Amino acid sequence: QVQLVESGGGLVQTGDSLRLSCAASGRTFGSYTVGWFRQAPGKEREFVGAISGSAARIYYADSVKGRFTISRENAKNTVYLQMNSLKPEDTAVYYCAADRYGPGSGIESDYELWGQGTQVTVSS
Repeated sequence: QVQLVESGGGLVQTGDSLRLSCAASGRTFGSYTVGWFRQAPGKEREFVGAISGSAARIYYADSVKGRFTISRENAKNTVYLQMNSLKPEDTAVYYCAADRYGPGSGIESDYELWGQGTQVTVSS
């Protein structure tokens, strides 16, 4: 069973960059599509992007396209979310989620494993 732990969140200013990590346990991590989601205060959780197990397919929400980059190092069992040009509206708790052999869906219920989340706060 794969378990996920996010890290790298923090308080930054508008325009700054931050890199989140999603570290996984388990020997089959390379077979999992990993998605990133975020939930801002008072709002529903939303899809940020996803990366397939081999990194051949990467998807982004329109709101982050061109600013965020998802990558992975299967040898380190880690997926990254590089966030550049951060805006106050990016403030949220960021979650990574895993879906074995998944298509990179933006639907929460398609992901069977979730991390505990990491807080990202962008001040204006």
